[in-house]
Amino acid sequence: MKLLVLHGINLNMFGQRDPGQYGTATLADIDAALQALAGELGVELECFQTNHEGAMCERIHQAHREAAAGVVINAGAWTHTSVAIRDALAILKCPIVEVHMSNIHAREPFRHRSYIADIARGQVCGFGVDSYLLGLRAAVGAAQSAIKK
Repeated sequence: MKLLVLHGINLNMFGQRDPGQYGTATLADIDAALQALAGELGVELECFQTNHEGAMCERIHQAHREAAAGVVINAGAWTHTSVAIRDALAILKCPIVEVHMSNIHAREPFRHRSYIADIARGQVCGFGVDSYLLGLRAAVGAAQSAIKK
C-alpha cells in the first residue's frame, strides 16, 4: 500500500519559521519520522513539498493516476485560499487526511476556514509533528478499511 504526504507552501521553512508556533523540527525531521512510522505500519510512503500551486495540483493528479491508497496533506496557507488544490484533491478516490502543526481554529480568523475540510476524511491539528503522525495512522486505517469493502 502506497500513501502520499503533501507539504504545501512555506513548509520547507519548518524549524526556521516561527518556532513558537511550529516548533523546531525541520521538514526533513518530519519526513524522517513519517518514514519511520510508515515502516512500522508496513506501508510505502512518499513525501512531497512545493511552494508552487500548480506543481501541487500536478502531484495530486499523479496520485490519482497512480491510485494512491491515501493522502495526508498540510497545504499550509493554501488550506485557506486555494480552490485549485481543493478541486484537485476532490478528484482522488482515496481517503484524504488534513493535518496542521498548529491549531488553526485557535489562530487568526482567516485560518479557521479550510477549503480542504469538506472533502477530507478528517483533520488533525495542534499537535506539532504528532499531527502528521496521527494523520498518517488515520490515513492508513482509512485506506485499509476501504480495501476491505
